[in-house]
Amino acid sequence: MSRSGQPPDLKYMDKKLQIKLNANRMIVGTLRGFDQFMNMVVDNTVEVNGDEKTDMGMVVIRGNSVVTVEALEPVAKMQ
Repeated sequence: MSRSGQPPDLKYMDKKLQIKLNANRMIVGTLRGFDQFMNMVVDNTVEVNGDEKTDMGMVVIRGNSVVTVEALEPVAKMQ
């Protein structure tokens, strides 16, 4: 939540993201939702481990396991 009590602009919703997790894990998928703790629902998820890729479908990622989030497609600019 922002200081005004309004939720932040969801410019990353429905965008393809690369998410680095602790324990040196990496996933790629489409963000479908998140909460104030950065728990995320990610759809069409693929875990990437070197050249090996594992389809995982829709997953829930706990916010405290997220190290970095990178958008893999353009997102709207801040206004």
